[in-house]
This record gives sequence, C-alpha cells and structure tokens, in this order.
Amino acid sequence: MAIQLESLVESIKSKVRSLKKKTKKKPYVKMDKSASVRVEIRSRKAKKLIDKTLQAADRPEIWGFVILNNK
Repeated sequence: MAIQLESLVESIKSKVRSLKKKTKKKPYVKMDKSASVRVEIRSRKAKKLIDKTLQAADRPEIWGFVILNNK
C-alpha cells in the first residue's frame, strides 16, 4: 500500500513539474505610463473620492452623530 502511494505521489509530482515547464510565461518589457494614462488614473481616483464624499453627505445623521460626539 505504501509503495503504491509513493508511486502515485511521484507521478503527480512529475506531472506538476511538466506542467510548470509548459506554462512558463514569456518575459515582457514593462512600459512606462504615458502622461495621458497618468491623467486618466488621477481622474478615476478623483471620481471615486467624489463619489465617496457624496455618499457620506447623503447620510448627514451619521456625520452629525460623529461631530457631536467628538466635541
């Protein structure tokens, strides 16, 4: 029984090794971000921040509670 288990483990290991060899990714050259891409990223972050602020502003009872308790 132990011998069969060992052979099973070895066969699985060899299959995994062969799969790793086949699926190696080709290296790529990382490109720098252009100015327009940087602007796009900044605008997305700004939109997210604005949305977050507007959602918080839509719930004044929570903010009022926080402000009153901090005094």
